[in-house]
Amino acid sequence: MAGTMASEAIAAHMRPPETSLDTSVETSREAPRDVAREALSISRLRVTDFRSYDHAGLDLDTRPVVLTGENGAGKTNLLEAVSLLVPGRGLRAVPFAELCRKRGAGGWAVAADVFDGQADMRIGTGIEPQEAGAGETRTRQVRIDGQVQSSAGVLAEYVRIVWLTPAMDRLFVEAASGRRRFLDRLVMGFDPSHGTRVNAYERAMRDRNRLLADNVKDASWLGALEAQMAEHGVAIAATRLDCVARLKGAIAATQEGAFPKALLALEGGLESDLSSAVAVDVEDQFARHLCEMRTRDQGAGRALDGPHRSDLLVRHEAKDMEADKCSTGEQKALLIGMILANARLLARHTGHAPLLLLDEVAAHLDRDRRAALFDEITALGAQAWMTGTDRSLFEAIEPRAQCFQVEAGQIRTVTNK
Repeated sequence: MAGTMASEAIAAHMRPPETSLDTSVETSREAPRDVAREALSISRLRVTDFRSYDHAGLDLDTRPVVLTGENGAGKTNLLEAVSLLVPGRGLRAVPFAELCRKRGAGGWAVAADVFDGQADMRIGTGIEPQEAGAGETRTRQVRIDGQVQSSAGVLAEYVRIVWLTPAMDRLFVEAASGRRRFLDRLVMGFDPSHGTRVNAYERAMRDRNRLLADNVKDASWLGALEAQMAEHGVAIAATRLDCVARLKGAIAATQEGAFPKALLALEGGLESDLSSAVAVDVEDQFARHLCEMRTRDQGAGRALDGPHRSDLLVRHEAKDMEADKCSTGEQKALLIGMILANARLLARHTGHAPLLLLDEVAAHLDRDRRAALFDEITALGAQAWMTGTDRSLFEAIEPRAQCFQVEAGQIRTVTNK
């Protein structure tokens, strides 16, 4: 019975729009007449057995979404649900099994009606309840307009999302791996196949590492894996360089304002080689290098060269200072400026602004920067989803937004001041 119920939930995007999964949710169904549908937007969101929610939903227009409530009320859970409308593990990057509600059926489902700037589509994703004796790894299912998709990777062709979470506040001071993941999410907005290439590169690298660890001397086998690493690795480096170049141009074209301009650079061996040689030559050179470094990499237990070692370097332009040396507030402002520049780029690239997920974004901004952020969002026309514990932080955007109070897994509409 539980399995049947969860299966129906995963297909919730096929239900007629007037059907509500959560009658406790008060909604504002009609969009203002002066709101243009030029941005990517969600008109209907439903979650089932997801995190703290058994059944919950929102019916929306295209305006920004403000979710307020106490810590632990479930605000970020809704942003996480939206983040699963693109490939990957969402904004918290956890195994899919961890998204299941405690004491739920053992699966979860997210369903959304999305307007992509040209047409409406219904997207559903989730995992089925786990069968007795099954392993912990479960692949999530994806449906678009009722059609089962071969993988979640196809979502990158339909939905673009940019997010900012409190965990990213330390992006500039922690390990380079976080900055690479951040950059790769930005790249996928322009090249949806980028994620597939990153996964293929990492699979080949893991297989090579395993062979080296097992002291396998099969030159043809190792050579085939190194050829794959070279092919995918050079493509990864090239698309990252292209994205950084686009972002640098967008930032340079931005007028001075509340958010400081960032100077960007990409540090890495392949990226450096691509600046002076054509891709096919760099690919051949990298494959040869991997072959020559087998003994070294075997001793290290991992590949010491490749795009998995690259780093995104960021400087505060006006202060001519590395981002990691700036104050916490300046780092946050730099990051917001980069996010907004990327959103503007995507709007020009795709014809509509992406969804923005901004978790606790206003908490550490002063009044002027909060107002500037809200004005940027309005000018962009983006459906930005913002969370916070203090409703007063959003008073500057309340008249231009749709506001909800989240309390213990329940969502109610808030009348604007």
